[in-house]
Amino acid sequence: MLLAVDIGNTTTGFAVMHKTGRIVSVAVIDTDANEGKIRAVVGKILKGQAVSKAVICSVVPKASKALEDIVKKNIPVKIIGRDIIVPIKNAYKNPKQVGQDRLVGAYGAMKIYGRPLIVVDLGTAITFDVVSAKGQYLGGIIVPGIRLSAESLFLKTALLPHIEIKPPKQIIGKTTQESILSGLFYGYGSLCRGLIDMIGRQMKQKPRVVMTGGHTRLMKKFVSPKIRIIDEDLVFKGIYFLSN
Repeated sequence: MLLAVDIGNTTTGFAVMHKTGRIVSVAVIDTDANEGKIRAVVGKILKGQAVSKAVICSVVPKASKALEDIVKKNIPVKIIGRDIIVPIKNAYKNPKQVGQDRLVGAYGAMKIYGRPLIVVDLGTAITFDVVSAKGQYLGGIIVPGIRLSAESLFLKTALLPHIEIKPPKQIIGKTTQESILSGLFYGYGSLCRGLIDMIGRQMKQKPRVVMTGGHTRLMKKFVSPKIRIIDEDLVFKGIYFLSN
């Protein structure tokens, strides 16, 4: 079996995957967790599992180095971008600027759902990644994510509160907290729908749209009906395809 690891700016996800691609178990920790907690999580997720290798996809080099040092004491480790190159033609002006998670997600979506497509990843940043009908990674869009925007409001304003990220009950907020939540969820929902339409108009064929990332469930109803395919495990699946 495979240990697939997705190291993001905020959280790190671990998935033990069967040789068929089925996910057996998942664990998530903060990316900035201390070494002791990382060791404990790795030990727990590997315990009793016949895992023969690990593949890491990371956008945080320091975290990937620390994790690799821990995991390689038990099983061989490969890093995407260093040991494994995502086999997709990259049209970025500087291909090295594209985060490996974006390429892995685009590759996994292309393998599963076909092409052309748009992958919308609702993580620390919200990214839109576009793949052409010929399978070329065309580029995309990056905007600050929901939590990042909420934290920015709290840190950069004197009177706005720190809030819990949860869907608003109505579009017109009756309190400051409700107003912020409405802005985040309805605002980002409108942004996603609008950008999907704008990208789609530039493509020769109508693209499939796939949504993934940590805020997928929270945002689902605010983006519908533009997104019908939801796959929270897309990066794990992309890692699986690349590991074979």
